[in-house]
Amino acid sequence: KIVLLEEVLNEAVNLAGKQISEKNPDLPNKDEVAKQVGIGAVIFHDLKNDRLNNFDFVLEEVVRFEGETGPYVQYTRARAMSILRKAGNPLTNSEDTYELNDAYSWEIIKLLQEYPSIVQRSYEKREPSIIAKHSLQLAQAFNRYYANSKVLIEDAEKPARLALVQSVAAILKEDLRLLGVKSPDQM
Repeated sequence: KIVLLEEVLNEAVNLAGKQISEKNPDLPNKDEVAKQVGIGAVIFHDLKNDRLNNFDFVLEEVVRFEGETGPYVQYTRARAMSILRKAGNPLTNSEDTYELNDAYSWEIIKLLQEYPSIVQRSYEKREPSIIAKHSLQLAQAFNRYYANSKVLIEDAEKPARLALVQSVAAILKEDLRLLGVKSPDQM
């Protein structure tokens, strides 16, 4: 049976819409986000795999918000944006210096620090999977951080935690942009 790309994309959008309705039924622009997530899921899945390797394609898995998927990265960025919205105007002075000493923060900082070389290596090898894999690693590290840190608690390290969240959101957005995938602020 021949399956047209349009059919795959439409089904991906439908599956994404169902998940979004379950996770956030009050989301105002559900259809637009479902389109961004569904189409982005297919693009991300294609680009996360080394272009010289064969891979399996199971649409239900590709569109999941968990695992090594584009929607997982998009959802992680949306979570970071939600934290920043809850914080209000988190960073008022860009000259502040911050200290974060926990292992979860440092894992993220290392991934952020290597970002320029990731993009350069992806460009030199003409291999977008390098960027996709980096975005997955960063999303996983951020979710571990989020699960183990009280980001919005009022203390001396709050600006540092918010700066880290803001940096993660920016890099995930750029990763997705480089892959041709939209990154909704809410999901």
